Formats: sequence, C-alpha cells, structure tokens
Amino acid sequence: MQPDTLLHIANFSTLFMCMVLKFPQIFVLMRAKSASGVSLKSLLLELIGFIVFVTYQMYYDYPPPTYLEYPILIAQDAILLLLILHYNGSLRMGLIYAFLFVGGWRLLTLKKWIIDLAMSLCTFISGASKFAQLQCLWSSKDAAQVSTSTWAMATYTCFARIYTTMATTGDTQVLVRFGVMTLLNLWVLLTVIYYQRASRSKKKD
Repeated sequence: MQPDTLLHIANFSTLFMCMVLKFPQIFVLMRAKSASGVSLKSLLLELIGFIVFVTYQMYYDYPPPTYLEYPILIAQDAILLLLILHYNGSLRMGLIYAFLFVGGWRLLTLKKWIIDLAMSLCTFISGASKFAQLQCLWSSKDAAQVSTSTWAMATYTCFARIYTTMATTGDTQVLVRFGVMTLLNLWVLLTVIYYQRASRSKKKD
C-alpha cells in the first residue's frame, strides 16, 4: 500500500470515528438517566485539552485533515457535559463553563508564547483527564454507565494520529501527546472492561 493511500485511510478513518466517538457514551447516559462512573472532572480537562490542541494546530496553519475531528469532538463533549450536569442536578453550571471555555480560547490566541506554553501543558492536561476518569472508576467500582465503544475508538484514533503526525508535520510535542494518550485511553478501556465483567459475574452469582 502506498504511503499516501495509508495516510488518507488513517485521516479519514479517524475523522469518521470521531464523528460518532462520543455517541455510544451519550446514548448510555440517556438510557440510564445517570452519570454514575463518568467523571465530570475528566470531561472538563479533556475539553480544555481539545481546545488547546485544535487552537495550536490552527495557529500554526497545520493541514486541516490532521485536526479536523477536534471541533466535532468538542461539540460532542459539550453535549455530554450538559447531560452529566443535567443528571447531577447542576445544569445551570453549563453557562459558566461555556463562558470560561470561550474566554480561555480567546486568551490562547493573544500571544504566540501563550499558545506555545498551553501546548506544552496540553499533554499533562489531557493525561490528567484520563487519570480523573480512572480515579472515578477505582472509587466507584462501577463502569455500567461507561461506554467501552467510546474508549476503544478513542484509543484507535490516537494511535492513528501518531502515524499521520509522523507522515506530515513530525511535531514532537504532538507525537508525545498522542503516544501518552494512546496508552492512557487503553488503560481506561481495560479498566472499564474489568469492572463491567466483574459486575456481570456478581449478578450471575
């Protein structure tokens, strides 16, 4: 297979998966009418990481196919955030979060050093979001409302982005971020599978 063909497959498969990545998690919450096991802190940190990352890519005029999925992910995360706030009885907080996110995004683009600094912290922010979800799972030992499909697709898309970044920009910061995110997404996925299987085993007993 030609490198260009493989690059197109990686780009478009990532874009396609990201278009539906959060849908399984959204549907699980809507069916359960509960956000148990889903970390609000993790989602907020993930949103911050997404906003920083896509702003960095746009600021430096990187090829749109390498980051086109992020606006889609941000929109899906916003829906997920509203659902979590709704089921937690704190929907009014949505307006405050929206104000903070829009204001933060504007701040990022004021100076070059601000976006560069934010990008250098982006991996830690995104990594912290995964650890927050892991901590939530370890604490509740309940993964019934956590979608394995969402975390499996997230693992694949980060892995695919390692290849597309190496084939296009070669940006070290971006490569490190996707490498770390691939491992952490896989860790969350395996943790979710473990708790879901443990829950099914208890029900059978």
